[in-house]
Amino acid sequence: MRKLNRISYGGTAAIVTSMALIVGLDAVHAAEKTIVSALLIAALADNLTDSLSVHVYQESEHLSQREAFIGTLTNFATRLALCLSFVAIVVLLPAARALGAALGWGALLLAALSWALARERQANALSEVVKHLVVAALVIFVSRLIGGCVHTPLGAGLHTPPAPR
Repeated sequence: MRKLNRISYGGTAAIVTSMALIVGLDAVHAAEKTIVSALLIAALADNLTDSLSVHVYQESEHLSQREAFIGTLTNFATRLALCLSFVAIVVLLPAARALGAALGWGALLLAALSWALARERQANALSEVVKHLVVAALVIFVSRLIGGCVHTPLGAGLHTPPAPR
């Protein structure tokens, strides 16, 4: 369980965040460069802050320096690799297919991680997979709503250029 424990947080965060960013930015018809930029920001900046948080938490749990460092490094590497897999989907596929492919890839990854964790814990794997996919779907739905709100007249004030001085 120790090995899955090390990738479960970073893996879940990377998968769900990447899908949510792609869907939310698709709702505002963002350019490929914008989506790739957002994914890379999540892969690096957000990942570094999460890794630091994981490290501080592990230290607060009195893990040895070595264990805390390995956990931090594993979290960072997992998130980076998974985020980059979504970047590859956006870059390599036509825009019309990238959204569906990213959602399918993310659902497959999350289901596989959930299944493996459930099996390790001797929990009902199907129940765990469904539960995690439903939560991910809610996050993605909210991201789509946010993107939709920004793209409609409700968000029109967000794009107003500053008044001249």
